[in-house]
Amino acid sequence: MFNPFRPFVKLAAIILAASFVVVHPATAASRVKDIVDVEGVRDNLLVGYGLVVGLNGTGDTLRNAPFTQQSLIAMLERLGVNTRGTQLKTDNVAAVMVTASLPPFAAQGTHIDITVSALGDATNLQGGVLLVTPLMGADGQVYAVAQGSVATGGFAAQGEGASVVRGVPTNGRIANGAIVEREIEFKLADLQTLRLSLRNPDLTTSVRVAQAINSYLGSNTARADNPTTVQLTVPSGYRGNVVGLLTEIEQLRVEPDLPARVVIDEGSGIIVMGQDVRVSKVAIAQGNLTISVTETPQVSQPGPFADNGQTVVVPRTAIEIEEEKGRKLAVMDGSISLKELVDGLNALGVNPRDMISILQAIKAAGALQAEIEVM
Repeated sequence: MFNPFRPFVKLAAIILAASFVVVHPATAASRVKDIVDVEGVRDNLLVGYGLVVGLNGTGDTLRNAPFTQQSLIAMLERLGVNTRGTQLKTDNVAAVMVTASLPPFAAQGTHIDITVSALGDATNLQGGVLLVTPLMGADGQVYAVAQGSVATGGFAAQGEGASVVRGVPTNGRIANGAIVEREIEFKLADLQTLRLSLRNPDLTTSVRVAQAINSYLGSNTARADNPTTVQLTVPSGYRGNVVGLLTEIEQLRVEPDLPARVVIDEGSGIIVMGQDVRVSKVAIAQGNLTISVTETPQVSQPGPFADNGQTVVVPRTAIEIEEEKGRKLAVMDGSISLKELVDGLNALGVNPRDMISILQAIKAAGALQAEIEVM
């Protein structure tokens, strides 16, 4: 018998089959520059102490912040103003800590961004100006000098009966607010050996990086010393041209290998699972038991025209127990993948909070072949 819908059925089957054929899993290969750091090419942290002036009555209370008063007196003395022995009552000055990150190979005269944070009881740094502040490194040497107008991302307003604060007005930034005065000596071009540090240490990944480099250079110049470090001997053809060597190496593709791990943030209920997480054969049941206790006190009074008696409050307690129905025991076959694990837990109708408890219970039973990290 002729079926008029048969051609449409065949066409739908062909389209469906084609849709499954063209879908391929995406490769997880990453560039070497995205998974390693070159030893010596790094930022350096700077810190300094300074004063912000020009605040609209939102600065430190000098009585509560003696370090601000001492700093103000010392600054005025350096400018030829003697204020010792006088009682200062200004409220438009705030003591601040200034922090910055010195980029690698920053040349003298380069401008860098800085962050300004209140140190005393100042309530708002908006509109303030940071005075000249030396920024020192961990060795105590001054590497930059900062100064400029502070820009805050928050604000504060207060009236007689209400106040509003948005963001953190006691913290601000100054774009290009510091000038580099001292360079950090590091001659990358003169190095004979390079050490590449993996951002996520792993034995397999370090070996793959070394193999990718050796395959590209055509010689055994790279070796994996440990899960974190790959040591590279600069070939003779690249002596004095280490930058060119790194430029070529950092574009190589390597597929990182990471351990199976489940990261749980109990505060927000976030769960992150790696693709290699596996679960052995296990049975799971999940259900909720809710107990409600309601207090409805009642007043008991004596009858009308009674010779004796008194009014008392009689407690009345109602207890209701509700157990969630329809939850069954589910069996998950062994060596299931991450997608199958998530699908199975979703089939049970569990929320992220319950899923955290289930994963911890599976781990305690020895069926979760991964490590759990609780943040």
